[in-house]
Amino acid sequence: MGFSKLDRGEAVAVIGGLVLAGSMFLTWYKLGNQYASLGNCKGPHGSCSGWSSLGLLSVIIVIAAIAPVVLAYIIVRGHALSWPRGELTAVCALVALVLTLFRGFIDKPGSPIGEIHISYGWFLAMLGGFLILLGALVRSQETGGRRRKPPGVL
Repeated sequence: MGFSKLDRGEAVAVIGGLVLAGSMFLTWYKLGNQYASLGNCKGPHGSCSGWSSLGLLSVIIVIAAIAPVVLAYIIVRGHALSWPRGELTAVCALVALVLTLFRGFIDKPGSPIGEIHISYGWFLAMLGGFLILLGALVRSQETGGRRRKPPGVL
């Protein structure tokens, strides 16, 4: 097991994955008044973590956060990959970012919507998602960004 096999981009992606996974257990939403409710969280001045407020989406986000850690483990162990390093990580980062943006701006959970406010955990989740994506992009640039031909092209 040699950590020297990890590139700079993969290390950044692992840090982003850890930030994203950790943010799921921090406060994502603050509740404004006594009528605000979000799952088991009730107002006034209550708060709710990403894990307890997102349901199935929280599991999908955690899986996306684990992806760069799994990639790093595969690389450190010296196993061969059937895909270019960083591609799957970039896809997972985009999924996590889209879901986080969607639940932060477009479709906030809970009711009334005007009394549900995003908090620091949501911003850390965005940071983690961007770090994963940045790490994947850096990794793809380190390989030279070679262009592959589509199937069926000579």
